[in-house]
Amino acid sequence: MEVSEKATLLNALKEGVVTVTFKKIGTDEIRIMPCTINEQTLADAGVKPMVKDIDLDTEHFAAWAIDKEAWRSFRLDTVVGWALGNVSTTA
Repeated sequence: MEVSEKATLLNALKEGVVTVTFKKIGTDEIRIMPCTINEQTLADAGVKPMVKDIDLDTEHFAAWAIDKEAWRSFRLDTVVGWALGNVSTTA
């Protein structure tokens, strides 16, 4: 993922919820994860922010997974797409 796209994704995560689609390491299973690092959204859910500064040279991002109610991380080289908001997986 290019640095500019990393920056755009990081800013979106800071602003609110983003649905990230990526391949899980080892299984290549597709995971669709609504997540955030937005401090207000985390506070509203009773979650203590754990992510302070993220270096754009990193190979992965950590974020609060809305659906799992837990911190998760994903490798940026496995991301196949992302969209703003909590995108439903049902049609």
